[in-house]
Amino acid sequence: MLRSETATNPDRLRAALTGLKRYQSHDRTARPTPPPAILQVGRAMLRDYGGEGPPALFVPSLINPPHVLDLAKGNSLLRWLSTQGVRPMLLDWGAPAAGERDMDVGGHVESFLLPMLRDLGEPVSLVGYCIGGTMTIAAAARHPVRSLTLIAAPWHFSGFPKASRDDLTGLWHQVEATAETLGVLPMEALQASFWRLDPARTIRKFEDFGGLPEGDPRIDAFIALEDWANDGPPLTHAAGRQLLVEMFGNDVTGQGRWTVAGAVVDPAALDCPVLDIASLTDRIVPAASACRIGEQMQLDLGHVGMIVGSRARKALWEPLAHWLSQPRKR
Repeated sequence: MLRSETATNPDRLRAALTGLKRYQSHDRTARPTPPPAILQVGRAMLRDYGGEGPPALFVPSLINPPHVLDLAKGNSLLRWLSTQGVRPMLLDWGAPAAGERDMDVGGHVESFLLPMLRDLGEPVSLVGYCIGGTMTIAAAARHPVRSLTLIAAPWHFSGFPKASRDDLTGLWHQVEATAETLGVLPMEALQASFWRLDPARTIRKFEDFGGLPEGDPRIDAFIALEDWANDGPPLTHAAGRQLLVEMFGNDVTGQGRWTVAGAVVDPAALDCPVLDIASLTDRIVPAASACRIGEQMQLDLGHVGMIVGSRARKALWEPLAHWLSQPRKR
């Protein structure tokens, strides 16, 4: 990808390699220590960030670690919300255990998220990010919640560009034999497909990073975000197949054919307040794939920028705090 993007410009090649070398070798700033778990169901843990106010359970994607919501000192959505009349809690999916190869995306809802909601003993607000949002729709259809917030959550997978969908389903066919042998889909395979969604931007960001002056605070911010993006446990074999083949390939959710806990998930039947947040400039989860239910909010920030970018607080954090802190009828 680097060769193809810089084939006609050796200076760009050198700049990108300089940025890559800096990323590989630069000292790391320690991430915030996550709070201890208050609840554990199997390998999944629930971490309580404290705060006075209504409880909100944040559900991250199965892809990449959950700490993008608590990325760095001074750039943590969850720690900020805990000072704004909300009690945020974060679900940490953990890494697939032996014997879980047949647990698909819906199975994670059934085995971990729904038991946690029951064990909490009171209705909470659900907040789902990316594929985590897709999963919270299923959970809210099976368990009473105060409200549901979807952040860049795909539902109509037919809204993705056809080339992207074909690329992801093609990825499954390339790695299926390996996933079958291992019982998991390695994160590295998924990350390569994400790079290909926007190869020009992937190379350009390393060019720009290599040119930052030493001591620039953007260096630590870039490294923290890239370390998150390049990390994460694998997906179970069944979750990888369901995501890439059934969701991206066949749009089972948008076609009304996704079954969780014994019944088809119908977002239109939800009886809780819903806030559906999508971005018109999201290249990872395009706005056309959103569920489009309840109250809708449109942004002009990237998929990750809406969570940790310089404009995130004004554009997403503050409206989200207002939504989550509102009193709700029980």
